[in-house]
Amino acid sequence: GQEEVRHIQIKEEEKERCQKTKQQKVIANCSKQNTPQKISHTGERPFSCKICGKSYCDRTGLTNHMRSHTGEKPHSCEICGKSYCDRTNLTEHIRTHTGEKPFSCETCGKKYRKKSGLTYHIRTHTGERPFSCKACEKWFTDKSHLARHMKTHSEERPFPCITCEKRFNSRGNLARHMRTHTKEKPFLCVTCGKRFTAKDSLTLHIRSHTGEKPFSCVACGRSFSRKTSLTIHMRIHTGEKPYMCITCKKGFSLKSLLLVHRRTHTGEKPFRCITCEKRFSYKSLLTVHMRIHTGRKPFSCVICKKGLSDKKSLINHMRTHTGEKPFSCSICGKGYITKNCLLYHMRTHTGEKPFACPTCGKCYGEKSGLTYHMTTHTGERRFSCVICEKGFKNRYDLKLGLGMGHWRCIS
Repeated sequence: GQEEVRHIQIKEEEKERCQKTKQQKVIANCSKQNTPQKISHTGERPFSCKICGKSYCDRTGLTNHMRSHTGEKPHSCEICGKSYCDRTNLTEHIRTHTGEKPFSCETCGKKYRKKSGLTYHIRTHTGERPFSCKACEKWFTDKSHLARHMKTHSEERPFPCITCEKRFNSRGNLARHMRTHTKEKPFLCVTCGKRFTAKDSLTLHIRSHTGEKPFSCVACGRSFSRKTSLTIHMRIHTGEKPYMCITCKKGFSLKSLLLVHRRTHTGEKPFRCITCEKRFSYKSLLTVHMRIHTGRKPFSCVICKKGLSDKKSLINHMRTHTGEKPFSCSICGKGYITKNCLLYHMRTHTGEKPFACPTCGKCYGEKSGLTYHMTTHTGERRFSCVICEKGFKNRYDLKLGLGMGHWRCIS
């Protein structure tokens, strides 16, 4: 039994030696090519690898490449002993020990130890994205980002989470995900002590201390701390609206705007008032509505000091002082302070009366007209005098019925 095992081992060793000898012969043949040492101007790549077919413009490039097949790493770091297949990689590695960063950005002065790092960084200023996805035509600043993106098309997710079985397209994404289970936050801000699960989250956070905004708009010069913020901002200049509503084909610059817009089709109103149960499709509308209950009026007119519950109401109110009427009727030319006032007026031309009484079917051009009409059915008197407690159907009737004596008391 032992002799048989030894015989198999000898066979395997001989086989391995033969394979290495073949590779060495290939490398030797490649080195003997008598084409000129460098042909960098023509773009010609006459030095090709006989194993994988990859080609190079000079013999040095090919020699370094061949070591990826043989595993040879002749260049060693004297500090930590780590080995590399070519001298350039060793030089770049040594800078991790010395801290040397010889490549400097002319725009913002940021320094890098690798030329490739500087090249990639410069694209954050220029907006250049030279790597494109052939499947969806999306562009990327870095080749590795394109490779990561391509996995979203192939749906290749070779890295599974052992806790929840969720799969990921890269080892880095899996490592980041695992921290949601372990609650580990290994990245520490030395300024405020806050910890983060991901390095890029820490990098973004540090900019809140330094004020650094490395992403600049080439069109207007505005700077941003996040790359995503620059991408979104650029759509102001390009007019790009990549998020389209499948129902009405309307385009939006932000995914969040599309999601909000979708509620106009679905009728979804996810924001509920805890006081009166009224629901709203936008959080901002709920915030404004809540001021009805709290009485809060944070927007104040600088001329008459009147308080308003929202900014839009303040803008409309200011027009009563300036006389501005930006909304004009295309039929008669009459101007209005608000768009809603113009819409109401337009119905006098079109005859449209969209507000119908559910009791008698009578129609009105304005909602306020229907509200007043409904009191003839319900008998409700919503407005009462604070002096004599007499009730009226609307504010106009209250003013008319009281005379100026009582009106002064309630105005």
